[in-house]
Amino acid sequence: MINVLQGSLFVLTLSTLLTIPVGAQNNTTVTGTALMFGSGRNTRNVTRPFTMTITGETSAADAARYLSTLQEGGQDALMRAIDSNNLGRFSFTGSVGQQLNAVIVDQDNGDTRVRAVFRRPIGFEELRRGLRSVDYPFGYVEVRIDPRTGRGDGTIIPAARIRFRNGNVEIEDFGTFPGRLMGVQVRGRLVP
Repeated sequence: MINVLQGSLFVLTLSTLLTIPVGAQNNTTVTGTALMFGSGRNTRNVTRPFTMTITGETSAADAARYLSTLQEGGQDALMRAIDSNNLGRFSFTGSVGQQLNAVIVDQDNGDTRVRAVFRRPIGFEELRRGLRSVDYPFGYVEVRIDPRTGRGDGTIIPAARIRFRNGNVEIEDFGTFPGRLMGVQVRGRLVP
């Protein structure tokens, strides 16, 4: 399944974001339950509690630079550009989790939308066997929160490919369906 974002809308959104210094959000925490659908030989569905701690945001200038990097060098160049960023952490309960490399918070249809990208863990066996999943090095989370209640839902793509094609940024899921984030709650402030 491919989630296509309009390139021009994406650039416009990125250019209108305000830069929030690290720590200004006082470690905003987003919690909930992830429902991930099985695919291939493993067809079982899995539910796991998750925590996403946000300590900073990607600035508008950095977002524009990353978009340009994606257009010119593809997802490998994008990974090199964002890999050293530490804007928080996404983890399932019982694990250390992954460092967030890009975080964008904006308004969309009255909801606060949080989009986060991180390097997903790729195991030794996956690399050794040269599986197709190695071509999906990112994790992607998108959460929509009602600002009045601090509750919402979202989507998780545990193994994603990000590319720029025909004027659009495409986020492609390796699995059959993207996972769902349910019962999402926010502690702290999210300022778009």
